[in-house]
Amino acid sequence: MGRFFTGIITPLLFLSSPTALAACMEGDASSPATLDDVVVTAARRDLIGTAATSSQGVVVKEELDLLPAYRVGQMLETVPGLVVTSHSGEGKANQYLLRGFNLDHGTDMATSVDGMPVNMRTHAHGQGYTDLNFVIPELASGIGYTKGPYFAAQGDFSAVGSIQMGYLDQIPAQVALTAGTLGYRRAFAAGTTAVGAGQLMAGGELVHYDGPWDHPDNLRKGNAVLRYGQGERDDGFSVTAMYYRALWNATTDQPERAIAQGLIGRYGTLDPTDGGQARRMSLSGTLATPVEAGWLAGGQVTANAYVINNQLTLWNNFTHFLDNPVDGDQHAQNESRMVAGGAVSYSRPVSLLGLDHEIVTGLDARFDDVHVDLRATKARVAHALLSDDNVREAGGGAYAQATSHWTPWLRTVVGVREDYLTATDHGSNAGVVAARLFQPKGSAIATLWEGTEVYVSAGRGFHSDDVRGVTPKGANGGDAPLLAKATGEEVGIRSTLLPNLTATLTAFQMDFVSELTYDADVGQTEAGRPSRRRGLELNTTYAPVGWLEFYGSVAFSHARYTDRDPAGSFIPDAPKLIGSLAIYLRDLGPQETGWSGGVEYRYFGAHPLIEDNSVRSSGSQEWNLTANYTLEGGLRFGVGLYNVFDSKDDAADYYYTDRLKGEPAEGVGDLHVHPLEPRSVRFTVGKVF
Repeated sequence: MGRFFTGIITPLLFLSSPTALAACMEGDASSPATLDDVVVTAARRDLIGTAATSSQGVVVKEELDLLPAYRVGQMLETVPGLVVTSHSGEGKANQYLLRGFNLDHGTDMATSVDGMPVNMRTHAHGQGYTDLNFVIPELASGIGYTKGPYFAAQGDFSAVGSIQMGYLDQIPAQVALTAGTLGYRRAFAAGTTAVGAGQLMAGGELVHYDGPWDHPDNLRKGNAVLRYGQGERDDGFSVTAMYYRALWNATTDQPERAIAQGLIGRYGTLDPTDGGQARRMSLSGTLATPVEAGWLAGGQVTANAYVINNQLTLWNNFTHFLDNPVDGDQHAQNESRMVAGGAVSYSRPVSLLGLDHEIVTGLDARFDDVHVDLRATKARVAHALLSDDNVREAGGGAYAQATSHWTPWLRTVVGVREDYLTATDHGSNAGVVAARLFQPKGSAIATLWEGTEVYVSAGRGFHSDDVRGVTPKGANGGDAPLLAKATGEEVGIRSTLLPNLTATLTAFQMDFVSELTYDADVGQTEAGRPSRRRGLELNTTYAPVGWLEFYGSVAFSHARYTDRDPAGSFIPDAPKLIGSLAIYLRDLGPQETGWSGGVEYRYFGAHPLIEDNSVRSSGSQEWNLTANYTLEGGLRFGVGLYNVFDSKDDAADYYYTDRLKGEPAEGVGDLHVHPLEPRSVRFTVGKVF
């Protein structure tokens, strides 16, 4: 704790607080803000007068480009209070932690890219699985985010938070080559050309990575994007095709006693045949247009549609010889999925009873057709089919939200949303289930004085549960809810304390009727006990000069189960304290040349690993940095240094029972760890034409 207060709290108090990292997202938050004033790394807009809560915001492209992200998923760490880590191979979805929630691979954090949902329902590995490996970082235009169930446009998985990442419509022609330690190689190219009345953008990347592991990851990843657009974000359209393919080996979390006994090293694995392969293809479109005639005149329509095909296989051996003492416990999680859906919204300012209002109404719908199975394997060769399910899920939501300005200093945001989901499982967990949920949401905002606002919010949200655990034949025998309700309340303040100095402070509470928990036996999440979290979040930004910005975020939370089970009330893997500190440098030199870069410190606090708190993780901390120098003519040289001080902490750890050869049949409870990667460096040479 002392190291944390030295590294985080002191800079927060003395360097101070966040420029308004936020924009009021009335539905589609993926559009980057259009801003006149650029403040260092991000043209962060002050949301005084527009925001619905103190904990929503926007991260623009400049900040995404300067964040020293070790992996693509860590781009999301620009969202205050969010930590992204990994417990397995680089081709797998990351682990996400926010506001005292271990979101596993993405549950309760709804994520979309260019309007397409990333969270996968009834997934082979984990409910809400959020794999961002198909994203090309240079093509991301920005991020909009919300926290809490207070936003009518946000549906499934958004109760704790939501992230909407936009994609660029055009990018200057450019290439970049990166090489580094631990077997890292990357090639990137992109460009735009005029076609008819619009712009055609193409981009692609090839990546190879081994990591420090005794059995190298040998990640081979390829991404390609083709996008055509016309017009502007508020009056135009785009059509985007994406393709992603990856193959990798995986070193999962390993039992500590195996390392202590010398069976494997710190970066070793008991089953070197673990790994995975993934493929994703998608076609999507977005449309935005003002309505100039008819009874809808004066409003704005936005819409999107998508079709996604996902193929995934994960080979994991978590419990080693606990279930099968001869062939081992490796299993293959397979899925083949098609997702189709879309959304449409209409927004319009209106004057009623002498007051100004903004009205937003919308619909969204989604259909998943997925074949998912679990097979017992040895060295990736299947020898038994354990479960086999064909699941079809169809659902959608309708919502309305009104922002009303009652006085120059008081406004309210009131919304309602209704979601309906139905699912059929033909297979091992056969059954038909359906549910609907009504969700009221509201915020009241008072401007105390110029530059300072107070927010009070309350609302209801949900996450869907894996259909295989909801049906009468499923893992929970029909006792798990299809739509797990969540309620939230928060009070916050946003203040521009001084020029170039802004802060937000938020106190929150969240209650879930069913907390998703991790089952190491199958490497899957399942519906669990009811829970409550209370916490406090502080975000700060200070820009003392035009080329320098300091940013800090810290979130405290108290997480407990609420059913008084004698097993204990502590929620495993729920961190009490998460924090980060960043320093951004931009345009230090003549126009379009000179230095830029970023330094980030990330802290993940100690936390319980079992319900009675008798086994705990000590958490982790890490420093990363990047530096770039751009010459006239667009030639750029960059260096990234990761885990600068070579921290020996663990990126992820769990406590569960497994069995090594020669141990008792009932197995041994042990801490299982996945270490942070050691200090590494990457060098980049790029050219913008």
